[in-house]
Amino acid sequence: MDVFWFLPTHGDGHFLGTAQGARPVTLNYLKQVAQAADSLGYHGVLIPTGRSCEDSWVIASALVPLTERLRYLVAIRPGIISPTVSARMAATLDRLSNGRLLINVVTGGDPDENRGDGSFLSHSERYEVTDEFLQIWRRVLQGEAVDFEGKHLHVQNAKALYPPVQKPYPPLYFGGSSEAAHELAADQVDVYLTWGEPPAAVAQKLADVRERAARKGRTVKFGIRLHVIVRETEDEAWKAADKLIEHISDDTIAAAQQSFSRFDSEGQRRMAALHGGRRDQLQIAPNLWAGVGLVLSLIHI
Repeated sequence: MDVFWFLPTHGDGHFLGTAQGARPVTLNYLKQVAQAADSLGYHGVLIPTGRSCEDSWVIASALVPLTERLRYLVAIRPGIISPTVSARMAATLDRLSNGRLLINVVTGGDPDENRGDGSFLSHSERYEVTDEFLQIWRRVLQGEAVDFEGKHLHVQNAKALYPPVQKPYPPLYFGGSSEAAHELAADQVDVYLTWGEPPAAVAQKLADVRERAARKGRTVKFGIRLHVIVRETEDEAWKAADKLIEHISDDTIAAAQQSFSRFDSEGQRRMAALHGGRRDQLQIAPNLWAGVGLVLSLIHI
């Protein structure tokens, strides 16, 4: 099992919903986190994406020479960047890191943020673009000169002159809860990522992706994103969870949930449904707590 850490490129702190005890994002702080994860033997670090975060590619490029073995899971955003340019960026960072780049495919679930980035596509259209994008991206990194004309994307003689270290290309990670997401995962990605839903719901999602991939003659690996609170006793861990959200007001929760309701992400809808914005509905399974989702969206955690 490969274990990843998380780089807090939107800031870090002891509590949710307050700046009390928070640390700003600085290169020195991120260097400390990355070097600690590297020395402790973590497989890699996830770098989040979106307008609330520092740019993941710049962060990874800055930290690669400061670490030795640590891998960097960095986002690509189909629909707001050329697949050919994205492929060349990936090849360069993979070469300069000596094969330590991993790719997180992010379709984007916040329509307001998408429009700010120049994408006005619907949920289904974004998945169509992502499918075409990855077809081009994968072929370019395998050394082809690609001619492609799809519904949304059109390239001629697309190529990357400098190949990546990893073959056939840096591994593709992806997480999504909709039927379109499962089909994309089964067809094109290497690792499907789920998150902390009740175990039965997780099992159902993994089985569906596994079955879809098998029908296409493919095998997909799986991963899960979790926040872990570790204390000496279970009681102390639950007290720490309560402390994490003790500064969040009901008005803050209501505002956050209202903001999330505009998302067209199926995963975000499922996460909101776990607790309904209620503090008394946060334990969704034994020792599984949904408190972070009161004020943070799925795409930012």
